[in-house]
Amino acid sequence: MGLGQSSKAPVTDDTDEVNFDHFQILRAIGKGSFGKVCIVQKKDTKKMYAMKYMNKLKCVERNEVRNVLKELQIMQNLEHPFLVNFWYSFQDEEDMFMVVDLLLGGDLRYHLQQNVHFSESTVKLYICELALALGYLRTKRIIHRDIKPDNILLDENGHVHLTDFNIAAIVKEDLKATSIAGTKPYMAPELFQTFEGIHPGYSFSVDWWSLGITAYELLRGQRPYVMRSSTPANEILQTFHKVHPSYPAAWSLEMKSLLRKLLCIDVKQRISCLAELQDLDYMSDLNVDTVLSKQIPPGFIPNRRRLNCDPTFELEEMILESKPLHKKKKRLARKTKDQGSDGSPQNGQLQQRLDNVQRDFIVFNREKSKKVVESTELSMKEKNKAIEDGQNNNVEPAAYLSG
Repeated sequence: MGLGQSSKAPVTDDTDEVNFDHFQILRAIGKGSFGKVCIVQKKDTKKMYAMKYMNKLKCVERNEVRNVLKELQIMQNLEHPFLVNFWYSFQDEEDMFMVVDLLLGGDLRYHLQQNVHFSESTVKLYICELALALGYLRTKRIIHRDIKPDNILLDENGHVHLTDFNIAAIVKEDLKATSIAGTKPYMAPELFQTFEGIHPGYSFSVDWWSLGITAYELLRGQRPYVMRSSTPANEILQTFHKVHPSYPAAWSLEMKSLLRKLLCIDVKQRISCLAELQDLDYMSDLNVDTVLSKQIPPGFIPNRRRLNCDPTFELEEMILESKPLHKKKKRLARKTKDQGSDGSPQNGQLQQRLDNVQRDFIVFNREKSKKVVESTELSMKEKNKAIEDGQNNNVEPAAYLSG
């Protein structure tokens, strides 16, 4: 069952911006509070992607526009083997669209809910792959702030990919982030601390705490600390100091030691960078280059014969959604016809905010950017070769006359 639309390839050239009509919508696979995700195929290249689309009006009403635009800004400058990489962004009057890598292995939350048992060796590899992603983000001065099973997707071979930069922070050199953001059960202790009403700040180490919570949960099927999104901050801080996580006897001493180093309340003692992780004897058998090139097969491989997601997303889109994506073109055409030149506007302030979204939205095309880079590199190579050839031909005549 798919969200079908015309598969006729649009007539385009390299100057055209990518838009909704360049994709065939195949099926819905996920949803958030104001956005949904579906599988799409680009009509000209036949490549498959995941397309996230966010309703502008809902984003404006929930004050989420800033986060969406910040995510676009961050993701256009990122590309890494263990991230969900960003390919295109565009908009129409209803929605904002982000097109990213398609990963059909499902997220780790889904697999936990399916009672998958993750072996210690698998979780160890996940930690290493995610540490490489965090190390890369650090070079870009980015704190993810929402590392959790829900935001870690598996590819068809079982390798992890970090996604959702909706609440990520960019920090300047030697500065700390101060705004409180994240999912409480995965947030580091320093995020809950206040000093005379002013937050003392935090840095990249908060992501490593979240990595530790996630790894513990994957191994045990539950988190080391019991807390909910509604638990007050002062209670959470007390929990960190009063409750000591239990580590099952079946786990190796090395894994328990690693988790304790990740789940260290004292930031200065916590493993908080790739180099510190590599220093552990436990990780010495994982060569970074081998891991980075995905040569080490994970112990868990998702079922390739099924979509690793909740099937109700598709039913909701087809039956319950008031503005289904596959009927967008007809709906927008009808809306334009009904409104004519003097269509009924939204109330003034709301319309102004929608206009600002239209103005500030970042249009992105990685495919086009890659072509420009490749073309520039090629022309530079040709230029350098021409210079070298010229230098080789500039032989002094005297050299032949000597002797």
